[in-house]
Order: sequence, then structure tokens, then C-alpha cells
Amino acid sequence: MRKAGILNRHLSGALAELGHGDGVLVCDAGMPIPDGPRVVDLAFRAGVPSFAVVLEGLLDELVVEGATAASEVREANPVASALLDGHFPGLALVPHEELKRLSARARLVVRTGEARPYANVLLRCGVFF
Repeated sequence: MRKAGILNRHLSGALAELGHGDGVLVCDAGMPIPDGPRVVDLAFRAGVPSFAVVLEGLLDELVVEGATAASEVREANPVASALLDGHFPGLALVPHEELKRLSARARLVVRTGEARPYANVLLRCGVFF
């Protein structure tokens, strides 16, 4: 068993398989899960684990070169909006329906227990060198 980092074996294994340009959708419990990508469902109950905790844990493990979120997050979920702005100064915003279409191309979906709307972000993996 790992001493530190992500302990969930499904998630740590999926992260190890990602490459440059691969997409990772980190989503709330209400986001429709597209067919195709590998899914690691971490949702335990409403709000557990939170979007913020999962996102920050993933950012400790991944190099991210870009991120896309739903434009609706600005008004509907100011907490998630501030979190995303803090991590991604160049955050791209698209309508929620477009984010759902884009998420179908993700290689990995990580579902959180977040119960607030629009707590979703599509990450584009970078490289560490």
C-alpha cells in the first residue's frame, strides 16, 4: 500500500496510464457520464468527497496544460468558479452542453460526490519535462 498520494488503486492506475493531451473529466455527482471513457467513481454520499478535495489531489499527481469548464459555473456556483480560477488562470469556458459533448472524448472520468451544480472541469494532460 502506498504511504502517500492517491490510495484508490483504480484511480492511481488510471492516472499512470495517461499521456500528453489525454482528457480527464472531474465531475460532480450530477454530470452525465459519457460512454467510452474509463470511470473512477469516488462518490460516497452527497458532498463526499468534494470537488475541491478531488481536484486538488489530482493536481498533485498530474501535469495539466489546459482546462475547460461550463460557463454557467460563474453564476450558478461561485465557490467552484473561484476554485477553478485559482488553479487555471487560462480557464476556457464553454456552454454546459458543449462541455458534455467534449467530455465524451476524455480518457478518464473521475466522479466526485459534489452536490452543487457545475462543479465540473475537463483537464488536458501535459508532460513533466
